[in-house]
Amino acid sequence: MTTDPPAVPPQTAARAPRRRPPWTTLRADLAADLGASLVVFLVAVPLSLGIALASGAPIMAGLIAAAVGGVVAGALGGSPLQVSGPAAGLAVVVAELVTRFGWGVTCAITVGAGLLQILFGVTRVGRFAQAVPPAVVHGMLAGIGITIALAQLHVVLGGSPRAGVVENLLALPAQVVAHVTGAAAIGLLTIVVVVAWPLLGLPRAVPAPLVAVVLATAVGGFFPALERVDLPGGMLESITPPLLPRGDWAGVAGAVLTVALIASAESLLSAVAVDRMQPRLRTDVDRELVGQGAANAVSGLLGGLPVTGVIVRSAANVAAGARTRAATVLHGVWVAVFAAALVAVIELVPLAALAGLLVVVGAKLVRPEDVRTARQHSELAVYLVTLGGVLLVNLLAGVGAGLAAAGVLMLRRSARSRVRLETPPDGPRRVVVGGTLSFLSVPLLARVLARVPPGVPVHVDLVVDYLDHAAYDHLDAWVRRHRATGAWVRVSEPGDRAEPVAGRFATWSHWQATDAHHAPRVREPAGLLLGCSDARAVPDVITAGASGDLFTVQNVGNLVTDTGARAAVEYAVDVLGVPVIAVCGHSGCGAMQALLTGAAPDSSLERWLQPARRSLAALREGHPVGRAALRAGRSEVDALSMVNVALQLEQLRELGVPAELTGVWFDVPAGTVHVLENDEFRSLR
Repeated sequence: MTTDPPAVPPQTAARAPRRRPPWTTLRADLAADLGASLVVFLVAVPLSLGIALASGAPIMAGLIAAAVGGVVAGALGGSPLQVSGPAAGLAVVVAELVTRFGWGVTCAITVGAGLLQILFGVTRVGRFAQAVPPAVVHGMLAGIGITIALAQLHVVLGGSPRAGVVENLLALPAQVVAHVTGAAAIGLLTIVVVVAWPLLGLPRAVPAPLVAVVLATAVGGFFPALERVDLPGGMLESITPPLLPRGDWAGVAGAVLTVALIASAESLLSAVAVDRMQPRLRTDVDRELVGQGAANAVSGLLGGLPVTGVIVRSAANVAAGARTRAATVLHGVWVAVFAAALVAVIELVPLAALAGLLVVVGAKLVRPEDVRTARQHSELAVYLVTLGGVLLVNLLAGVGAGLAAAGVLMLRRSARSRVRLETPPDGPRRVVVGGTLSFLSVPLLARVLARVPPGVPVHVDLVVDYLDHAAYDHLDAWVRRHRATGAWVRVSEPGDRAEPVAGRFATWSHWQATDAHHAPRVREPAGLLLGCSDARAVPDVITAGASGDLFTVQNVGNLVTDTGARAAVEYAVDVLGVPVIAVCGHSGCGAMQALLTGAAPDSSLERWLQPARRSLAALREGHPVGRAALRAGRSEVDALSMVNVALQLEQLRELGVPAELTGVWFDVPAGTVHVLENDEFRSLR
């Protein structure tokens, strides 16, 4: 093999992107954001009115929250394209607070929750809010959705909702018989329009909720006795200052914490979904919590509902082509103008129309895909426990029960092992152990091992992620006893690892290596891994291999174009005889970021990255690996890192390296490994 790096062909040199003048870019962004803000405004108005109705709050409180969420959270938040406002996920909580404390104290609770969210963001605990199991969140939202839908069905039928879910369900048949009125016709018309609009392929640019409410309001003109939205005074007159509670401070503190946690979790989940919809911008979770907290504090001070990130409005914002946070802020401005200037129009809307809209919103919170996901991940019990707790007791009890169920499930999984005895027609008996082998599983292991007759050869296959000392001691004693009967015994595990991986678990080989009766083994490298020098991408963590399993070479950007890297490849192949060479990139690579933004001129980094400009040019020319990464929602930095891995493999092929070549990419935040297959990186674990 030659060790001289080939010259980079002129045609592959990175082409500087043609940049539009700043004024042209700004004008295009403003045009896109203006159009998107109008679409989101049309979606937000009817939903905000309906959520205020479901919350038992003044109707104008929904519009105040929508305006404040758009302007304040939009300007300060860490998710530029997320749209904030009143959300159905908090309607049940707010309704309980209004009933218990009154509207003025509920506003004070909203202010307190906002200040607590700001504290969450400043102390950088936003990432911990994402640790709530998805099954708990989805079960909570499903319970809220069913609660809202059942309560608002009574309003649709011209009646009044009862106090709880069970009462609403039991009273529904009598409500149907007694209230077949004009209100029912208006409510059912709203439901039919919202449901049928997307099914009929009608324009998505026109929001179905707006069409439904406008049509229902027009038809409602033929029913003068209908109960309609009542806004005494105007928007300014509806501003209600918060009131401090006169007692039950412990209950108020619990309410503040509940609103802050639910609003934070819902906002961050929505922000994650927005990140997946568009690859250009990523959420700063701590800044997002500060923005959401500021919006809640202002909304509470002005007499508005609590604010969260809302996925329906955010999805509409992205789909409408929003480019910057200006779209979110402008939508809030339009809501404020509408609420201040068109009070008479709002008062034409029948309450039954808003109730019908809420029935659909509530029903959509019960998503079949969430049930399927929970079932696929063996977390259906957690989902159902959370759902049942929300429906039968209250929201906080349901979430607590769901978290407890998730904890029990985690403990059960961590303590469970699977032990079976296989008796093949030829060859030794085989004892297969999977899962976690701890002291809790020793009785099961003992029962299975007792079924192996003395003197019979046996192969013990440990496919375990953890082996504690008690289980090792029992198995080691049994192995020595069985060998004393003249039997052949072999204990094996995947890769025959000689030590724990990054201290994460103990294995049979680890216990043998630390046991006085055994000596550690030395292994020859099984392959060469050419990785990045970033400390977050440690080869042993990526491959789950032991120290010495791999001959590793790391440099900035995992490049093979320099003499040192090529010398290492030559040594690995010619001297060590490794059969496999893997080039490994990773997410958030600083070298790739420097390629995109440009390193300091004449710096060592800039000179080092010169050969890697082929990768940047390939990405911008539509390399298939890059296209697949961008379609999957990866950032431009990560897509460039993947393309760079593919091009480094091409360099090795050009050198004629006599080894199996593979590309590996490590997603650092997710802890997942991806392997290059057919111009696309596929998840390995």
